[in-house]
Amino acid sequence: MTTYRVIGKPLGRPDGVDKVTGTGRYSADHSLPGMIWGKSLHSPYPHARILKIDTSAAKALPGVHAVITADDIRFGPWGRAIKDVPVLAQDRVRFIGERVAAAAADDEDIAQAALDLIDVEYEELPAVFDTLEAIEDSAPLLHPDYPSYMGARSVEKVSNAYSSAVNEKGDIEAGFAEAGIVVANTYTLSRQHHAYLETQSVAINIEDDVVQVWTCSKAPYDTRNALSIAIEVPDENVIFNHSYIGGDFGGKATPANLPICYFLAKATGRPVLMVNEYIEEFMSGNPRHSAVIKMKTGVKKDGTITAHHAQAFVNSGAYAGYKPLGIIGGAVRSACGGPYKMTNVRLESSEIYTNTVPCGHMRSPGEPQGVFAIESHIDEVARAIGMDPLEFRLRNVVRGGDENPMGQVHHDLRGHETLLAAAEAVGYQQTRRPNVGIGLAMCDRAPVGGEGTMTVTLDAEGTVTIGTAIFDQGTGTYATQRQVVAEELGIEPDSIRFEYWPTGRVGNDAGVGGMRATRVNSILAYEAAQDTKRALLTLAAETLGWPEDKLVLRGNEVRRTDQEEAITWTELIVKAGKPAIGNGHVNEQGRTEMTCFAVQVAEVEVDPETGEVKLLNFTTVHDTGQIINPIGHQGQINGGLVQGIGYALMEELRLEDGHVTTLSFGDYKIPTIRDIPPLKTVILGSDSGVGPYHIKGIGETPNTPTAAAIANAVEAACGVRIRDLPITSEKVYRAARS
Repeated sequence: MTTYRVIGKPLGRPDGVDKVTGTGRYSADHSLPGMIWGKSLHSPYPHARILKIDTSAAKALPGVHAVITADDIRFGPWGRAIKDVPVLAQDRVRFIGERVAAAAADDEDIAQAALDLIDVEYEELPAVFDTLEAIEDSAPLLHPDYPSYMGARSVEKVSNAYSSAVNEKGDIEAGFAEAGIVVANTYTLSRQHHAYLETQSVAINIEDDVVQVWTCSKAPYDTRNALSIAIEVPDENVIFNHSYIGGDFGGKATPANLPICYFLAKATGRPVLMVNEYIEEFMSGNPRHSAVIKMKTGVKKDGTITAHHAQAFVNSGAYAGYKPLGIIGGAVRSACGGPYKMTNVRLESSEIYTNTVPCGHMRSPGEPQGVFAIESHIDEVARAIGMDPLEFRLRNVVRGGDENPMGQVHHDLRGHETLLAAAEAVGYQQTRRPNVGIGLAMCDRAPVGGEGTMTVTLDAEGTVTIGTAIFDQGTGTYATQRQVVAEELGIEPDSIRFEYWPTGRVGNDAGVGGMRATRVNSILAYEAAQDTKRALLTLAAETLGWPEDKLVLRGNEVRRTDQEEAITWTELIVKAGKPAIGNGHVNEQGRTEMTCFAVQVAEVEVDPETGEVKLLNFTTVHDTGQIINPIGHQGQINGGLVQGIGYALMEELRLEDGHVTTLSFGDYKIPTIRDIPPLKTVILGSDSGVGPYHIKGIGETPNTPTAAAIANAVEAACGVRIRDLPITSEKVYRAARS
C-alpha cells in the first residue's frame, strides 16, 4: 500500500477541543434575545378521532405567548420522501405520542403548565400494532388518503402495506425441486433506539421573512427542503446554521418539532427553542424498525444453494415521512440474500403502517435486521446438512465475477479472504470447554454516493481555511478533510481552520450518512486542494511573470523548476493583494462498484442454570482500502460493535397495546463498559477502493453482523437457537427447557 505523510496517520478531530471544553455550541445552546420555550402535547391514544380541542385555559395562563393546534396551521402533511406526517394531528391521531398541540411560553415550566390545561376530547378507534395483523383485510386502514400524499409510492390497492417490492432471478420453484433439503425459519427483530446523548432540539428565529434555524441535522439541505415545503416558504428563505451534533446514528434528520417550532415562532414573533425530554425520544422518536422475516432455502448435500426465498415485513409505525426514501426495503431485501451465490432467488419486502411509534433510519438501516435473519439462517442450513458453518460460507460466498442475490457484480471481492482471516484470528478449530461456543457472521456493503462542495483558501496571514457545508455528527469528517488538504498542500494539519457554511452557500450537499462521508469528502478535499495549487501557481505567474508550466508547490514555497528561484506562498499572496482559492465539487451518485466485507466472531459462555449469555471475546475483521485516519476508523468499528451488542442482547423499545413501556434508561438498557468483552480488530488493507486514495467505507458494517454472530455462538455453546431479538437469558432458559 502507498505510504503518505499525513494520510493514514492518527489525527485528533478539529472539533474535539470545543466539545470537551464545553465551548462548542449545540442547537440547544443558541440563546437569542427574547427567546421563549416551546413544548408539544402528545396523544395518549394509539388511534382516535379528535372531536374537540379547548385551548382557552392554556392561552389565559400568564407567561404563555401562543397555543396552536392543527386549525392554526393547515399546512402539510410533511416529511422527507413521503410526506404523510401532520405537523400537528389533524382530525385523528395514529400513535401514542403523536403531537396534538403546542405552546410557547416564557420558560419550560410555564409551557408545560399550558399543555396541562389543554382539554382534548377523543373518540377511540380500532388500532393495530402487529406487523402481520396490519396487512389482514380486517385491520383498520390507517392512511386511506395515501395516494394523495406528496411522494407516495404507486400502489395497486390502498392498504397498510404502503410499499412492496420484489427482486428475483432464475426459477425458484425449479431450484426448490432440485434441493436435497429445504430449511424454513422465521426471525423477529425488535425496535432499537439510537440512544444519542443529545436529544432532538431546534431553535428558530424569523427575521424579515427569513427563517433562521439551528438544529441537530447532519443533512441540513435535505431537512431544509422538507421544512420549506411543510411551511410553504421558499428554500432560499430558510437558512440552517451550523450547530454541533451530540450523536445521531440516523435519528435526527427530521426532528418532529421542527415545523412546530416555526409556527410557534411565527405566532409569537419571538425566537423559540424546543428541546425534547428523553421520555419524548422514546415515546415519539424514530427508532430502528421492528420486522418479521421469513426465509426458506433449498440446498444440496454438498452445500450448493439451489433456491432462496425471503419475505421481510417491516413495521414502519404510524408514518413513513421520517425516512429519506420513505422505506428501508431495498436494504432489507439485499441483506436477506447475503453475499452468497444464489442462482434461483426471490427477495420480497413490504413496509407496513401500524399504530405504533413511527420508525426512521438507524445505523445501516434495514441491514442488521436482514443480516441477523440470513446469517442465523445460514448456520441453520449448514447444520441441517451436517456441514460446518464456516465451510458452508466459504463454499458459497461470492468471488470474482459472481453475481450476488440482487444480480449485482462487484469488483475485487474479498469475502473469502476475510472469512479465512477471521477463522485464523480466533483459532476457529480449537476445542472449547463445555457451555462455551463461537459463532461467526458476515456482511458486505458498498458505500453510497452524494454531492458535496468545499473551498480551500490561502490568505496573506498564512492561514489555510477549509469552507465546508458539512455538519459533522461526530464521525470525524472534518478530520478527513483536514488530512487530505494537509497531505496535498504539504502543510501541517494543525495549520488548517474551518469555516462552516449555512445552507444557501451552495446548491446542495448530501450531508453525512450511508457510509458516504469518507468516500465523498476524500475525493472532494483532494479536488479542492489540487485546485488551490493551480490557483496559487496561476497567481505566481500573473504576479511575478514566472512561466506557469515551470512552477511547483513545495511545502510553503512556490518554486521555479527552470532556475533556483522561490517565494513563500504567504509572500506571494501579499504581493498579489488577493488570496488563492481552490474549489472542489463532487456529485458521486449511486453505490460504488466496490464493496467491503466484514466478518465478526463472537465467543460466548451460556450458564445452563439461568440462560445468562456472557460475551467472552469478540473479533471483527474488515476488508479495507486505505485508511485515512486510524483513530476515527477504529472508533467507528468499536462504536458500531457496541451498538450491535446492545441490539443482540438487551436493547428493545418495548410496546404494549401501542404504549412504549421503556421510557427511560432505567428500563431501556444499553451496554456499559462492563458488558463489553475484550475486542480484537483485524484489518485487511489493500490498494483496492475508490477515489484518489482507494478507500472503502467503515461507518455501517461494524454493527451489522454482530447480533447474528452472537446468536450463532449461543447455539454453538448450548444447542439453543434464538430467532427473535434481543437474546435474553429468559429466552435462552425457556428454549433450553422446551
